[in-house]
Amino acid sequence: MELDYQAIGVRIRRMRKARGLTQQTLAEWSGQEPSNISHIERGATKLSLPTLVSIANALGVTVDQILCDSVEASATVFQQELTHMLADCTHAELRVITETVRALKNSLRQMPPGG
Repeated sequence: MELDYQAIGVRIRRMRKARGLTQQTLAEWSGQEPSNISHIERGATKLSLPTLVSIANALGVTVDQILCDSVEASATVFQQELTHMLADCTHAELRVITETVRALKNSLRQMPPGG
């Protein structure tokens, strides 16, 4: 399986913004150039393992949280992400989301493999 560098970049950008950091600040904290952070967030460059680790440390996240779109055994990361997204939902929102997820799951399970 190839690494999805665009998905990695999107996750890094989302995590950076959730922490209220600029690209400049993330660059400083991770020992990178701001232009490199920009390239990484756009998926325009492949990042090295040391760079990945330094960014994860600067963001206060695990590497698996950044790589979960490319690692098949990362269900826990997605479950934690869902839990975090649902934490501030109202009762009505939770009901709609639950019904939507149930319908989507049923639909996905009826699809032919690979389809």
